Amino acid sequence: MIAIVDYGVGNLFSLKSSFAAIGADAVVTGDPAVLHRAERILLPGVGAFGDAAKKLRESGLDAVVIDEARAGKPLLGICVGMQLLFERDFEYGEHQGLGLIPGDVRHIGERIPAALKIPHIGWNALHLTDAACPLFRYTREGDCVYFVHSYAGVNCEANTVATVEYGAALTAAVRRENIFGTQFHPEKSGRVGLNILRAFTEWEGTTC
Repeated sequence: MIAIVDYGVGNLFSLKSSFAAIGADAVVTGDPAVLHRAERILLPGVGAFGDAAKKLRESGLDAVVIDEARAGKPLLGICVGMQLLFERDFEYGEHQGLGLIPGDVRHIGERIPAALKIPHIGWNALHLTDAACPLFRYTREGDCVYFVHSYAGVNCEANTVATVEYGAALTAAVRRENIFGTQFHPEKSGRVGLNILRAFTEWEGTTC
């Protein structure tokens, strides 16, 4: 069973429907006991990092997610859910993340040409910097996925497994042992996104 963390932020039922489409059993839950029983955890998120982090802390589920991930349970963060995996975010001030992946989250305007629109919205090709990462079992270099974001991970090169070109190479996916994150939305990325979710459900190990 896959537990989709319900803390008041994220495309919960779109994600549940995506897992149903690949024949995977997924539940939307805010119950720590269910998260503990689950074989895998998915951490969604949309909107501002600070608001998402606050809601996650107030729910008490931040500690549950950290404990389960550190115990070796596969964890996938999506969009702001991925950003929460990092140590710090600088959207409207400085906010603490879960600290599961070294790095920060910064506005993409600090890195891309001024002429490009922010947020970065639309379909873009993935550059697989670690094609052996388990998430990419069914993914090929140049496959396109759907992005909606104004912030991205930085200082995280050691754990970056894919980038996207948008005036600069931006972090698209990260991995640290059993902890994965995608800045893009697999649930909005058609066949490619479903295959990434499928690969996450099938992964059993702790190494690439």
